[in-house]
Amino acid sequence: MKNKKPYVPQLGIEYPERPDDHVKHSTTVTKADLVLDKHYPFLDKSFGFRLKSAMIYLGIFTLVFFLAPIRFGLRIEGRGILKKHKALLRNGAITVSNHVLRWDLLHVLQAIRFRRLYLPVWKENLTGPDRAVIRLVGGIPVPNDIHTIKYFNAAFDELHAKRKWFHVFPESSNWHYYQPIRPFKKGMFTMAYKYQLPVIPMAFSYREATGLFRLFKKNYPLITLRVGEPIMPDMTLSRKEAVLRIRAECHRRIVELAGITDNIWPCEGD
Repeated sequence: MKNKKPYVPQLGIEYPERPDDHVKHSTTVTKADLVLDKHYPFLDKSFGFRLKSAMIYLGIFTLVFFLAPIRFGLRIEGRGILKKHKALLRNGAITVSNHVLRWDLLHVLQAIRFRRLYLPVWKENLTGPDRAVIRLVGGIPVPNDIHTIKYFNAAFDELHAKRKWFHVFPESSNWHYYQPIRPFKKGMFTMAYKYQLPVIPMAFSYREATGLFRLFKKNYPLITLRVGEPIMPDMTLSRKEAVLRIRAECHRRIVELAGITDNIWPCEGD
């Protein structure tokens, strides 16, 4: 991987100038209303929601895990790292990756195998056509106002107390099949410091479609997901210093895992 340049898909996608802006789509999407206040169930514990969420995860663990290598040519490398650090990860962890596919979270789930993930999502992501599925797989919306953020924080406090795993896309927005690693927001790295959780870097990269894949993948590449060694926040540093350090280290590791030697973006995204 060190001597070979990573495969860069040429799909004609026009990416925004700002690395955290959303890619514009040609179709108009109808948005639903979403009110985030003290009455919103950041952790929905209703029987109906829990049942539907369990059914979604059953489908992911069976059908999706079976189809992903066939549909996307998914190849996962480095899963043995998770087993090696089983003791370190027993109280929870935060997986971190670049955001380059519509359902890349499903591939992360396949890498960590049979665990549920919870992730912070922009409020706007829960107003579009995928809102129900995003919510059911573990999406928790980030409030825009300071008065409601305490309920969001309380949800993650409760999840951490139950040793749940979190995922974060620190690039903030989804750029399909983008190759360089964009700057990272620091929000979830503060969570790693707060909960003293290991951060597991993961990188999506691409391979040219070959063999039978060329028949139905056309110009789209095959997907590789590489898992890296966990990174612990340095609790001897101040909160600010520790957060900036672990963000920089995580960004550097993901760049390396993607096989990139000349990444064009810095790690700082805010």
